[in-house]
Amino acid sequence: MSEQRPNNNSRLVIKLMAVVLGMFGFGFALVPLYDVFCDITGINGKTNPYAATYDVQDVDTSRTIMVEFITRTNTGMPWEFEARTKRIAVHPGELKTVQFYARNPTTRDIVGQAIPSVSPGTAALYLNKTECFCFNQQPLQAGQDVLMPMQFYVDPQIPEDIEVFTLSYTLYDVTGTSSTVAMNRG
Repeated sequence: MSEQRPNNNSRLVIKLMAVVLGMFGFGFALVPLYDVFCDITGINGKTNPYAATYDVQDVDTSRTIMVEFITRTNTGMPWEFEARTKRIAVHPGELKTVQFYARNPTTRDIVGQAIPSVSPGTAALYLNKTECFCFNQQPLQAGQDVLMPMQFYVDPQIPEDIEVFTLSYTLYDVTGTSSTVAMNRG
């Protein structure tokens, strides 16, 4: 009977190690799985990182969608950053352009990158940007300011229950990791 006890303990240790390894593997795979899930469902509010093409289409003048714009800078990003248009009414299928203002008030050159998010997240599936400053990094020299356009349309297939959505941009300082800085130096 004493020989079975060490054998049972060994099995228990092996099972516990397998559970720990399984939990670690699941935790490691969770981020890519979450990204795939969000891409499929559009829940996360991530917008398409590439420019859409605008084909002249029928504008649905029977509906109006209100699009709100919010801007913020990440902690440590010293730029001034604001949407010149806070809110705009759009008919689905109608091409609109809005402007965003950025200013680097510091004495050093900084490269910024804007990351968009849409709320409610399902509206992100119907927001099509044909031109956006968020597609590229934005280098600003010390004291420089700039107006940055964002051109978009709302897909006419947007569900009837979405009457208002918010497009939010968070601006990050990517100077240390920027390929733009390296190109400007070389």
